[in-house]
Formats: sequence, structure tokens, C-alpha cells
Amino acid sequence: MKVIAVLNQKGGSGKTTIATHLARALQIGGADVLLVDSDPQGSARDWAAVREEQPVTVVGIDRPTIERDLKNIARKDFVVIDGAPQAADLAVSAIKASDFVLIPVQPSPYDIWATSDLVDLVKQRIEVTDGKLQAAFVVSRAIKGTRIGAEITEALKGYGLPILESRITQRVSYPGTAAGGSTVMDVEPGSDASKEILSLSNEIKRKLI
Repeated sequence: MKVIAVLNQKGGSGKTTIATHLARALQIGGADVLLVDSDPQGSARDWAAVREEQPVTVVGIDRPTIERDLKNIARKDFVVIDGAPQAADLAVSAIKASDFVLIPVQPSPYDIWATSDLVDLVKQRIEVTDGKLQAAFVVSRAIKGTRIGAEITEALKGYGLPILESRITQRVSYPGTAAGGSTVMDVEPGSDASKEILSLSNEIKRKLI
């Protein structure tokens, strides 16, 4: 069982969109997947509840016991954790439970600066686990055709964590499909949005093999 935590302690990074889409992409790829909503706001649970025949199983664990609680669930191929913003104890719990921490960052200086504390927590855990924990940034909500995309990559390099080649672009199709408890892979399977999510899923899978 591989555990992927999607974490950013700053709101608005596209964290829940990425977590729900990543879980569905892994499932479409043939994996048995569980999505854990660790955000007390319950956004991923709300998303799942909208769709009557929801293919993605979502459970809520919004206490700092994620690592322990995951040991009590039936084994899955992948567990994706939608992390809580502004909750250090929940972030630490999610990091401890994980094999891979994905940090979505919007292309804005404020978002880059706000990532500093989370990166410190992740690096401490990487050290404790002798490098067994993997972590990487993904540029999220990027606007096509703007120079800031290249600039954010340069700025993030200073944190010393890898930056994934896959990028998630700002698109109306993400909130549009979320409103129906669905994903771009279900509604627009051949679209650019679907391709960028599948690219992200495949890139993470390659790192975990």
C-alpha cells in the first residue's frame, strides 16, 4: 500500500481538486484506491456525496491519528490524503503516514513563501526515515502563456525538493466537474485537463515503483 499526501497549509492551492482527481486517475489505471479527507471542512467528502454512484471511496480522518488509523483499514493499492490547511498537527500526522508528499503551489510569491514551514516538516521526516519518504512540488493553477510559470520553478528550486514536470493548469472544467462530484477524466476523457491529471498520476507512480 502506497500513501500519497497532498499537502499545502495555505488555502486555495488546488489541493482538494488534485487529491480527488489523483485518486480517480489511479483508480482508472486499475488500482484499488481510498481517498482520505483529513480537512475538518470536509471538502472531499462533500465532493463525493454529490454523486450518487461515486466510484471513489472517501473516508474522513480529521484528527492527528492518520498514521495509526490507516493501519486499521483494509489494504489498498493507494491511499490519497487530502490534507488540511493551517493545521500543523494534521500535516505532521499525514506526513508520518505517507510514502510520498505532493505539495501543490500556485504561481504566486505569497504561495511560495507560505510553503516554507511545510517544507521544513517534510525535510525533517525525510531525514528521520533515511530518505524513504519522497516529496515533490507540483505547480498548480498555472495560467497558460504567462512567464510566471517559469519563474515559480526557479523560486521553488531554493527549497531543495524536486519539482514535477507535470503541471495543473487553471481551467473552468475542474470546478465544473467537481460540482457534480465527478472529475475531468469522467466528463472530458480526451481533454487537455484529463491528460495533465493522468500525466501527474503516472509521474508519481513512476517515483513510487
